[in-house]
Amino acid sequence: MKNIIFDVDTGIDDALAIGYAMHSPEIHVLGITTTFGNTSVEEATRNTIQLLDALGESSVPVYPGVEETFAGHEPLEKTTWIHGQNGIGEAQLPQPKQSPQSMQAHDYLIKAIHDHPNNVTIIATANQSNLARAIQKDPSIVEKVDEVIIMGGAVKTDGNITPYAEANIYHDPEAAHYVFQSKVPVTLVGLDVTMQTLLNQETVENWREVDTLYANALADMTEFYINAYKEHNNEARGCALHDPLAVGVAIDSTFVTTKAMHIDVVLEGEEKGRTVGIETNQGNVHTCLEVDAHRFVEHFIQRIV
Repeated sequence: MKNIIFDVDTGIDDALAIGYAMHSPEIHVLGITTTFGNTSVEEATRNTIQLLDALGESSVPVYPGVEETFAGHEPLEKTTWIHGQNGIGEAQLPQPKQSPQSMQAHDYLIKAIHDHPNNVTIIATANQSNLARAIQKDPSIVEKVDEVIIMGGAVKTDGNITPYAEANIYHDPEAAHYVFQSKVPVTLVGLDVTMQTLLNQETVENWREVDTLYANALADMTEFYINAYKEHNNEARGCALHDPLAVGVAIDSTFVTTKAMHIDVVLEGEEKGRTVGIETNQGNVHTCLEVDAHRFVEHFIQRIV
């Protein structure tokens, strides 16, 4: 069983990823850290705790991050057009049963990695500010973390928040650049592969037939997500499983094919947030370039509810 720490900005696809992980016996979630992006830190923390309650996993601790970028700037506006005002597509969940932890997210990452040396995988489905702060404060964790799986970037394809940049990188490009340059072992699960993993409306309707609090909330938020895709592109046949694919890679790395790269992040100008990859055997970033999308989506559907 693989020890996991989630780093999230929950977020509809973060919620799907968390549900997938909690129903996967290969994974043991030690804790969850939250940051800004799809939502504010406060909203991401609330959404995460509510989701854990609905899953019957209230014992998993949640650690809020800092509400500013790695460079000390205010976060960008949250992406309400695709995630809704509350971050989970206006789906309604009961008030949280637990409170967030008092320890800050980056301090928890340091502690957990030292407590489980070479036996922690971080699945980061948001910006990299928490991990960057952790590495800056204690660089020794670079050698002690097993792997960092990042949903982010667009190396050989277009961005989704600008023509060049993927949203998680764009929300804190300085943090992403710092993490990539730290030499921490990264698997980058970007738009190159996630845009090929589509979930359709029929699956959402099947969830409604399960008729539990969790399944109904999941259906509500995912339907909102699919409709947002359709508003953006009339030909959209569903929604991409961005964050769940990062979990899928943690469970079964054969879902994807990777190449070792050195990754740079453009930090200013029109192409800000762009991930530039150079193939090299010395690269610490294993960049996903191909995905067995059908096999992964079927695996996700079998486990999510």
